[in-house]
Amino acid sequence: MEIFSSKEPIGHKEGFAIAALGWILAAGFGALPFLFAGTFPSFIDAYFESMSGFTTTGATVLTLIEGNPYAILFWRDFIQWLGGMGIIVLVVAILPALGAGGMQLFKSEVPGPEPDRLRPRIKETAKLLWAVYILFSVLQVACLYFTGMTLFDALTHMFGTMPTGGFTPRNLSVGAYDNPTFENIIIVFMFIAGANFTLHYKALHGNPKSLFKDKEFLFYGGVILFSILAIATELRFYIYNSIFTALRYASFQVVSIATTTGFVTADYDTWPAFSKSVLLILMFI
Repeated sequence: MEIFSSKEPIGHKEGFAIAALGWILAAGFGALPFLFAGTFPSFIDAYFESMSGFTTTGATVLTLIEGNPYAILFWRDFIQWLGGMGIIVLVVAILPALGAGGMQLFKSEVPGPEPDRLRPRIKETAKLLWAVYILFSVLQVACLYFTGMTLFDALTHMFGTMPTGGFTPRNLSVGAYDNPTFENIIIVFMFIAGANFTLHYKALHGNPKSLFKDKEFLFYGGVILFSILAIATELRFYIYNSIFTALRYASFQVVSIATTTGFVTADYDTWPAFSKSVLLILMFI
């Protein structure tokens, strides 16, 4: 307890060091169920899968996903959901002993631009962001479940959507369902998950105009809309006979890639060069 009783504040270096150590330890813990279940032959493979989940990277060493026990698939996606808002942000929310140093951990964990304080105390801000994260998570599960997806699949796809990580219990990702309703729901929540959660909080608390006054959000939405229209136009002339079919697949892949989620519904490697170039650019944005 010496670290918490010290009067020295946690600085930038200490904040980043604690965050890095937190991920290393979390990934080690997350690898244990994979090892106990015999999912991977070595600790390195299990650790890789766990680290990929916690950091929402989305890379995997699994070749066949659907052949694994439901418990393992649930755990694999759940750790990605935990990593979405950051384990350390969760710790800051529940460990007031960190005091002012919690801001350094918060800054080192929340992705994207400089996070805004929604409350004077950073612990309260972390709690509010987690509340928004959970709210959207519950809404997505409800939307998927009540439109026909099984509860397990709805949960696990939410676990891959909200952290924009892309883990899925299906070998063919979301494309396995070939269901436009599921795809549209996931598109909406991928778009939400890719935006600044402080803006979502403000919008939910009576200030929806803040979304349309934020330059980052407007750029984010504008790039996605332009990319969808550009790709859909090319797909209509070279791949699909219907503009609606072209819009369906273009919309899903653009939002999935722009938000770094990684879900797929189409083999975009077969798309024309221009469409693939736009998707490549979105990966960098």
